[in-house]
Amino acid sequence: MATLFTAFICMGCVIIGNLDLITPTVTMFFLLCYSGVNLSCFLLDLLDAPSWRPRWKFHHWSFSLLGASLCIVIMFLISWSFTVVSLALASLIYYYVSIKGKAGDWGDGFKSAYFQLALRSLRSLGANQVHPKNWYPIPLIFCRPWGKLPENVPCHPKLADFANCMKKKGRGMSIFINILDGDYHERAEDAKAACKQLDTYINYKNCEGVAEIVVAPNMSEGFRGVVQTMGLGNLKPNIVVMRYPEIWRRENLKEIPGRFVGIINDCIVANKAVVIVKGLDEWPNEYQRQYGTIDLYWIVRDGGLMLLLSQLLLTKESFESCKIQVFCIAEEDTDAEGLKADVKKFLYDLRMQAEVFVIAIKSWDVQPENGSQPDESKEAFTAAQQRVADYLAEIKETAKKEGTPLMADGKPVIVNEQQVEKFLYTTLKLNSTILRYSRMAAVVLVSLPPPPVSHPAYCYMEYMDLLVDNLPRLLMVRGYRRDVVTLFT
Repeated sequence: MATLFTAFICMGCVIIGNLDLITPTVTMFFLLCYSGVNLSCFLLDLLDAPSWRPRWKFHHWSFSLLGASLCIVIMFLISWSFTVVSLALASLIYYYVSIKGKAGDWGDGFKSAYFQLALRSLRSLGANQVHPKNWYPIPLIFCRPWGKLPENVPCHPKLADFANCMKKKGRGMSIFINILDGDYHERAEDAKAACKQLDTYINYKNCEGVAEIVVAPNMSEGFRGVVQTMGLGNLKPNIVVMRYPEIWRRENLKEIPGRFVGIINDCIVANKAVVIVKGLDEWPNEYQRQYGTIDLYWIVRDGGLMLLLSQLLLTKESFESCKIQVFCIAEEDTDAEGLKADVKKFLYDLRMQAEVFVIAIKSWDVQPENGSQPDESKEAFTAAQQRVADYLAEIKETAKKEGTPLMADGKPVIVNEQQVEKFLYTTLKLNSTILRYSRMAAVVLVSLPPPPVSHPAYCYMEYMDLLVDNLPRLLMVRGYRRDVVTLFT
């Protein structure tokens, strides 16, 4: 086909009968070719590419730059109009080849320039903490933490949609991570195939991100290694994103509570923020417009991460019609009006628009009165209370039979049943409050409580299940030891 096309062009030029008409065009392309070669030599020499070894020992990058400049000058001297057309045509060809062209055995001088620019930018960032006004979310997307997707599906289809919601105008980087259980030597080829499949998924979803596959003896060890080593300098991921394991009880996946708590504890130790998405199946894509409110239940100080995420959601077409509501949970004897005024001033100083509500709740130690919670919450609470009691009785019986200390998930635990009851009541009240005020919200953000020390992981999962019960779309957010918003942004 290319030969026929070339023959057609040659015959057309011959039929014209005057070769002088095409001489400027041919000259332009020859000069353009020489200019390109000189420019490539200039870039490779200037950037000290290891593969650049010219035979002429007197070569210097300035000679190549001079040659490229002279070619362009001569082109303009011959005909500025032909020069403009030639440069435009060459740019189009370069763009087409870079996007659609097949890979060849040649290199690209510009890629070397990009590489050096990236290295210099990374060094200029340094290892010190980034100022809040320059802080960007770099989410580490945990694709298959619970292993309940079809084998040919590399990631939950909505995770990339959610990752895009954490970026302003799509700018930023996401790291999609998957962990394969097994021996690295045996599963190296599987990892390469899985990485290629995950990369295809990321490109299909138009998400700026990279795919990483790690082979480890088990998921917990693999994640612990990833959270410590992933990234370079200040380009390390700062938020771990994963979906909530809603299926763990239905599928009787008994290993999930220990795995879930382990991931959260690893993130706390590594000083990473955590965002857990409940209701990921219902998360809207960019074409599904949402109405209503984005409700924040601000319970603990998180450096402003929840506020920042709510503002990022508003930049997306699917949530731009929503309004933000901030609910502050306080004890009954708290000065509600004073707290509300303080929060309003804080939001005003941050230039964030939101309605503020202060909800005063009786002491967490008081058992819920009849009629103070919705029926569905009370039913879930009673069921959770019974399951926790059965679980504690089971591990106590096992410890008594084996003559060992109380163990759960292979670790010694301390069970204070009154404290367990207190946590259940606390979660029930919070769930009931959210249902009362935010049942119709487009999305709810709530502070993620840390796993209690020495509590069995099973009990923590029961607390979480009670917290998310009957809430279709919920983000549980835990910040880390630094601010991500500032009054001076």
